[in-house]
Amino acid sequence: MRAVIIEDEHIAARRLAQLIAELAPEIEIVAQLTSVESALTWFEENALPQLIFLDIQLNDGYGFDILDHLDDHPPVIFTTAYNEYAIRGFKYNGLDYLLKPIDKRDLKTALDKFRKTTDTVEERWGDKKLEQIRNLFQKEYKHRFMVKVGNQFKSFGVAEIAYFKSHEGLIFLYAHNGKSYPVEYAIDQLEDILNPVQFFRINRKFMVSVKAVEEIHSYFNSRLLLKLLPKEEEQVIVSRERTSNFKRWLDM
Repeated sequence: MRAVIIEDEHIAARRLAQLIAELAPEIEIVAQLTSVESALTWFEENALPQLIFLDIQLNDGYGFDILDHLDDHPPVIFTTAYNEYAIRGFKYNGLDYLLKPIDKRDLKTALDKFRKTTDTVEERWGDKKLEQIRNLFQKEYKHRFMVKVGNQFKSFGVAEIAYFKSHEGLIFLYAHNGKSYPVEYAIDQLEDILNPVQFFRINRKFMVSVKAVEEIHSYFNSRLLLKLLPKEEEQVIVSRERTSNFKRWLDM
């Protein structure tokens, strides 16, 4: 079981690691990070751990800034000297919220919660996977999008759509003819309503159709660089945590 500690106080990080080793020897601390910047770099270059111990107030920002930059993240045990962030913390899949100095009994309770959560997921995984396969064939996915063009509306079938892109708080539909139009959907919504056989979300900003992928190149840190049609000026990179699934999606 792999875990990461993100804590800018060296003594606090060392004590937390010692307590974890004592209470949960099955957990391997694979990294101890001290800032938002170093954490974002680490997550770009490494596979996600199963658990994150996260201080909320770091020298260069907030722990929430790290979670906001991840497409998804594992359960989090927050460790902080301040209690005013507790409600917000649980919105980020927070398992527990521990106040410093961390009490050994409180940490044990948090780790027990994590173990129960992990056991439940493992026990239900087989049934869940089967249910996902059934849903893939039974679910009715979106076939058309209505977009506003001037004072009129135009209908696009999904076969006409190359990709969707998030830009400055808006989501744009890019058609195969090279034109783009704003749509009133979030990327998370598109991921749910589009057929996953046809569309794949490669990172926080792009959801691409299989027909839009013209070229695929290796990129540093085990990621992939895509060339899309119609041409996209911005670098289109498959995030590290999505690369394996993307390859399976394209049967690479």
